[in-house]
Amino acid sequence: MSCSATDLAVLLGPNATEAATYICGQLGDVNNKFIDAAFAIDNTYLLFSAYLVFSMQLGFAMLCAGSVRAKNTMNIMLTNVLDAAAGGLFYYLFGYAFAFGSPSNGFIGKHYFGLKDIPTASADYSNFLYQWAFAIAAAGITSGSIAERTQFVAYLIYSSFLTGFVYPVVSHWFWSVDGWASPFRTDGDLLFRTGAIDFAGSGVVHMVGGIAGLWGAFIEGPRLGRFDNGGRAIALRGHSASLVVLGTFLLWFGWYGFNPGSFNKILVTYETGTYNGQWSAVGRTAVTTTLAGCTAALTTLFGKRLLSGHWNVTDVCNGLLGGFAAITGGCSVVEPWAAIICGFVAALVLLGCNKLAEKLKYDDPLEAAQLHGGCGAWGLIFTALFAQEKYLNQIYGNRPGRPHGLFMGGGGKLLGAQLIQIIVITGWVSATMGTLFFILKKMKLLRISSEDEMAGMDMTRHGGFAYMYFDDDESHKAIQLRRVEPRSPSPSGANTTPTPV
Repeated sequence: MSCSATDLAVLLGPNATEAATYICGQLGDVNNKFIDAAFAIDNTYLLFSAYLVFSMQLGFAMLCAGSVRAKNTMNIMLTNVLDAAAGGLFYYLFGYAFAFGSPSNGFIGKHYFGLKDIPTASADYSNFLYQWAFAIAAAGITSGSIAERTQFVAYLIYSSFLTGFVYPVVSHWFWSVDGWASPFRTDGDLLFRTGAIDFAGSGVVHMVGGIAGLWGAFIEGPRLGRFDNGGRAIALRGHSASLVVLGTFLLWFGWYGFNPGSFNKILVTYETGTYNGQWSAVGRTAVTTTLAGCTAALTTLFGKRLLSGHWNVTDVCNGLLGGFAAITGGCSVVEPWAAIICGFVAALVLLGCNKLAEKLKYDDPLEAAQLHGGCGAWGLIFTALFAQEKYLNQIYGNRPGRPHGLFMGGGGKLLGAQLIQIIVITGWVSATMGTLFFILKKMKLLRISSEDEMAGMDMTRHGGFAYMYFDDDESHKAIQLRRVEPRSPSPSGANTTPTPV
């Protein structure tokens, strides 16, 4: 709103300058109140979204705990806590600056170290908190891949390196206004005239965490007993399906901050005076997220039934999360019906990746590399096929003739940008995290001893078990010890009644 006392005085008649000045002053105050309210609403929305994303850490902790054997419960829970704690400090000191320190170059940011000069017109504390929650989510993904056989010091080193450097560089490339492949570039020099579209992080978060976990698990090797001498896979089942389901629902809940929250603002109007605004796009994004996850869960349910003959709840939970990981990249730029296709294919990708992992004797206790890496890559390709031009222009700025989904008539340029994103993320994370895990192995800081692994990390590294339990193999031994043995024959030669031992 703007008001000119000179123009208004003419309308009010002679000797009305003071009245016009007063009216314009009041209108200016009202206008400032509207501006203040808009900042407050958008910051509150982003903070609430950050709280939801942070609650996913509890989901990760429960999912990880239920997916490992009981003798490693305390270890995996502690690593999840330290992902958040170590990640918080290193993202504060370095990570946020490397990711969003603008103005900078296309590779890495160079301002806001330790949140210096924050807040600004474009960056506030709420944005740091939200982005930190994303960074520790990537670290949490990796911890699942290397569970049950990794030294504690290795967790601290990789988590700090991932959240403080590796992940921030990738997020700078695709989410910063200076990133070389970002659709938010302010100079208009976009990759293939569109930039790589990864709205909430199918590539930036899920592929980064999944590929880091892939290298960690590959360099460490499988857990003891995961494959027999003939190479046949042996299931080392997690000890609690209840915790797996609880963790899955917590992650589902948090995903409504992960995807819809990635708009950062909600009070943005697309058409003045109508229902068509960012608040509607936020709702559509929540719907596409829901539909993709639900479809993937049902597809996995029936797919595993056909493959194994069982209705397996943990497999369904992983399928659900695979659907969420896939839709994350394009959740805001596709129609709800397309999300169903995304979830269906994501389930097939996860099933295929798991089969391939077994053949290659790759061991990932939580299927994290397959789920987040494989389904995340599919999510980027899916976006290139089904992204709507209208939604891209609303979110990333109006550019007539912008390349969009191949199946939506938008040509193949967006697909090219998405494939480049997959390649560079894979290469960057492999070069950095793969090298780190290799160095840790050479320094004998990566894997625990065979004796500690067999006994369980809770007892050998953390002072005791999380709770009283029997693993499957110990339960079988206990049952066998309860066998019935006959007494020695009596002196008369008569047998006595068998006595239970």
